[in-house]
Amino acid sequence: MNTPTSTISPVSPLRIGDIELDVPVVLAPMAGITNTAFRRLCREYGAGLYVSEMITSRALVERTPESMRLITHHESEKTRSIQLYGVDPKTVSEAVTMLVAEDRADHIDLNFGCPVPKVTRKGGGAALPWKITLFREIVEAAVTAAGTIPLTVKMRKGIDSDHLTYLEAGRVAEGAGVAAIALHARTAADYYSGHADWAAIKTLKDTITSVPVLGNGDIWSAADALRMIEETGCDGVVVGRGCLGRPWLFGDLAAAFRGEVLKAEPSLGQVADAFRRHAELLTEFFDSEERACRDVRKHVAWYFKGYPVGGDLRASLASVVSLEQLDELLATMDPDQPYPGIGAEGQRGRAGSPKKTSLPERWLESRDIVGAERSNLTEGEGDTSGG
Repeated sequence: MNTPTSTISPVSPLRIGDIELDVPVVLAPMAGITNTAFRRLCREYGAGLYVSEMITSRALVERTPESMRLITHHESEKTRSIQLYGVDPKTVSEAVTMLVAEDRADHIDLNFGCPVPKVTRKGGGAALPWKITLFREIVEAAVTAAGTIPLTVKMRKGIDSDHLTYLEAGRVAEGAGVAAIALHARTAADYYSGHADWAAIKTLKDTITSVPVLGNGDIWSAADALRMIEETGCDGVVVGRGCLGRPWLFGDLAAAFRGEVLKAEPSLGQVADAFRRHAELLTEFFDSEERACRDVRKHVAWYFKGYPVGGDLRASLASVVSLEQLDELLATMDPDQPYPGIGAEGQRGRAGSPKKTSLPERWLESRDIVGAERSNLTEGEGDTSGG
C-alpha cells in the first residue's frame, strides 16, 4: 500500500501547552465528519492531534443530548480534543469550565474560522474577530476558565480582502495566553475556493513569537505539508478536506515528518476495507446501524474518487441501509484493482466560488460590539454543531 518516494530530515515535535506531538499534525474539526468514529479511523493509520467537530457552547452548557454525545471520547483517545464555538464570553467560559471540571478534555480549541452563512450571519465563526473587543473578551475568558488545559484558537485571514483580521487577532490571542494559533489561509468570502494564501501563514508566524503557529489550507498530500512548513516556517499543519475518504493520509504525514516519505497507494480492496471499517466505527458511535449507514453515504464519493467503481454501484452505496447490504455491495468490487494515480489525488470536498459573507446588519461599521448587537449575537448559538 505504501511506496517510498524520498527521505528528509525529521521535523521537530510540536508542543501545545503540556501536550507534545512527535508528529506536528492536527486533524481539522469538520462538522458532521470528525466524530469519534472518523478520529479513531485516522488514528489507526497515523499520529497527531485529532479534534472533535465544532460544538456550540450554549448547547453544551444546556447539556443537550447531542452535544453530550459529541464530546464523548472513546477510551482509545488518550488526548481528548474538543472544539467549541460561541459568541458570548460568559457562555464560552461556562462551557470551558464544564469541560475542565468534569475532566472531559485535555485540549480545547475555539472556532473563529467557520465561513458557513448560518454562523457568520449571527456574527460567529470567521465574522467574529472583526469585533476585536468581543474576540478579546471571549479568548481571555476561555483561557482563564481552561486553567492548565491548553486552549488554542483557529481562525481565517478575515471576512474578505478589505477586512483582514488575522494579525491583530493573532496578537490578541497570544497576549491572552493561548497555547497555539491555527490559520486557515483564506478569508470567509473565499469560502473554500481558489488557493490558500500560504504567505499569510508566514506573515503570522513572523508576527507571533511566543506560541506555535499552525498552517491550514490546501494540504492534499504529505508533500504539501512539508512544503507548507518549508515555505512558511509554521510549527505544524492542520489537515481538513485532504483526508476525506483518505484516512491513510495521516500515515503518509507521520512517515514524512519522521524523515521517511511514504505515499499510500491503496488498491480498491484496501479502500473498500477502510470504508467498511468506517461504517463499523460509525455503528459503534451512533449505537445504530441504520444511522451509521445513512452517515457513511456521504463518504462514498471521497473514498472511491478515481477508482473504477460504476455509477450504479456508487448509487447503491450512497443509499445503503445495513452493514449486510454494504458487505454485499463491496463484494462485487475487484479488490485487485490498483491505485489509479492522480485520479484519486488532489482536491476533494466542497470548493465552490468566492461569495459575499453573510453578516449581521451594519456589522462592519465598528470594530467594537455595542448596544443590542451583543444580546442579538446569542441567537447564533442555537445549533449543537455550528458548521
